[in-house]
Amino acid sequence: MTVSRTVWIPSILALAAVVVAASVQAQPVYRIVGPDGKVTFSDRAPEVAQPGAHTSTVTPTESATSTSTLPFDLRQVAQRFPVTLYSGDKCAPCDSARSMLTTRGIPFSERTVNTNEDVEALQRLSGNTNLPFATIGGQQLSGYSATEWAQYLDTAGYPKQSQLPANYRRAAPMPLVAVTPVQAASKPAAAATARARQRPPTAAPSGPTPSNPAGIQF
Repeated sequence: MTVSRTVWIPSILALAAVVVAASVQAQPVYRIVGPDGKVTFSDRAPEVAQPGAHTSTVTPTESATSTSTLPFDLRQVAQRFPVTLYSGDKCAPCDSARSMLTTRGIPFSERTVNTNEDVEALQRLSGNTNLPFATIGGQQLSGYSATEWAQYLDTAGYPKQSQLPANYRRAAPMPLVAVTPVQAASKPAAAATARARQRPPTAAPSGPTPSNPAGIQF
């Protein structure tokens, strides 16, 4: 996989300012495909299901790892600046990034980018499709540079040597976009509704009736 890398040369003071300001919780993004194939993105789930429509949920920087078993200091850092790695198949720089995070003992979650929907979501999150891509809190890292990534992890407060307990297990990688079909009306109910709409209105009875002995019509 061909991966381009953005080279940043920020000062340590600038790094500190950026990371301290980056503890914003990201919200899920919903990718909604209408019956006509039109794709829209929203921060709100669709309220009404439409036949033929489906939606997907993208969670940009939600940590999939449990921090309850981590040492106190490491847990505090991981909660303030969660690390998420976005990777792809047959991506050597992705393997290097994963190895670096694992060796250093960084608790991180991983999102895989393998489908067209994943690529589209990554484009929306990062502004490009470069892999690997990572977030440390709200800070984004595009492309892998061991020196650059180490600087950001240092500034965030992550230890240089692993402090993970022996029983720590990282969550398995998950697709960036998990497609969840929206529940539409059942076929029998939809068919009954369609028949009701097509049925002509019932004509009022003509002639006298017990409730209308004069047979008056309007």
